[in-house]
Amino acid sequence: MAQSPSLTVSPSGASLPAPAPAPTSKTVYRILIAISFVHLFNDSIQAVITAIFPVLRDSMSLTYVQIGWISFALNVTASIMQPVVGFFSDRRPTPSLLPIGMCFTFTGMLLLAYAPNYVMVMVAVIFVGLGSAAFHPEGMRVAHMAAGNRKGLAQSIFQVGGNTGQSLAPLMTKWIFIPLGQVGAIWFTVVAAAGIIVQSFIARWYSSSMKQGYTFAKKLPRGTIDPAQRKRILGATIILVTIVTIRSWYVSAISTYYNFYLQSDYGLTKGDAQTYIFIFMAAGALGTLFGGPLADRFGKRNLIAASLIGAIPLALCLPYLPLFWAGVVLALLGFILLSSFATAVIYAQALYPSSIGTVSGLITGLAFGMGGLGSLLVGFGNEWTSESTMMIATSFLPLLGLLTLFLPNDRTVQSWTDSHLATQMK
Repeated sequence: MAQSPSLTVSPSGASLPAPAPAPTSKTVYRILIAISFVHLFNDSIQAVITAIFPVLRDSMSLTYVQIGWISFALNVTASIMQPVVGFFSDRRPTPSLLPIGMCFTFTGMLLLAYAPNYVMVMVAVIFVGLGSAAFHPEGMRVAHMAAGNRKGLAQSIFQVGGNTGQSLAPLMTKWIFIPLGQVGAIWFTVVAAAGIIVQSFIARWYSSSMKQGYTFAKKLPRGTIDPAQRKRILGATIILVTIVTIRSWYVSAISTYYNFYLQSDYGLTKGDAQTYIFIFMAAGALGTLFGGPLADRFGKRNLIAASLIGAIPLALCLPYLPLFWAGVVLALLGFILLSSFATAVIYAQALYPSSIGTVSGLITGLAFGMGGLGSLLVGFGNEWTSESTMMIATSFLPLLGLLTLFLPNDRTVQSWTDSHLATQMK
């Protein structure tokens, strides 16, 4: 993969006990691993909300629609604020946002553990959503800075932390919230506190690196990009946004409601049903880890297309399978579908090299927000019809992944990036 010219570095050494800023070809693994662990902390806490749904449904007598609104509040808070934070950080990098965001998450968990009613649960999840919104854009800028010329690998390391955290939700339900109830959320304040400590270390490295010469591509004045090229970039963006939306809706349907379907149609207990959700999410985390390096080897567009199109037959057959084969297909589906999670972000960053934070926040924020909207819509559907009917209906969503065939290939996108950077240097 060609070295990205969007990042430069001073040759001076670092003064902190973190790795010194290196040439852009060098990958700073210590920082990538640290930010991945924080991503795991952040998203495992966010997964608490999904994990606690079965308990809240029983203890507060919540309807499917109310559960959908909680998911919607969490995800839309994160999705709306992520591109806002990204836009701000592109113009004024703010390393302190990393530990500050985790403080919001800490507050959300404390409130959730003792929330006496539905309204306070909503307040708690909004705090968690704000913490997530503050973390993701700056976290992806850190991953971009530490990536060197291995952007796919770096994004995979970063994103696998988040997807691993999300995959823990079913185990949290089975081993924490079913035995302990709602108050079990208090343990995750410890996770948030650990996140604050690690984020402070990363923020120091981030701040020192910027002072020593790391720079990102600057936004070009309007009118300097060829109108035809601008139009093609907009078209690619619309397709990418649509793909991320469809993937998020389907993943949300499986992670939020498939366990109720397993209970109603297969007769599983609440705890056993969560095991199947874990299979799907854990396989997705593994797919995320492999997706970035595969994109570096075979191309971003090709990986995205293989991921979305490869999921179609698996999704269509899932509602009709016996329990054993449902578990097998869930594993394959999670791995294939989420292998494009990090790659979609890298592709978007290549489309907009001067807006790394904004576009990263947009893509991941959209994944959260559209997932929340999809969860709400499926919740309404479950109220009007059966879980089985809704699972069959959502199985057709991946068909829209055929739109990936219309994405520009990597060579075309790279030519746009090179043109942007060459214009900036004039």
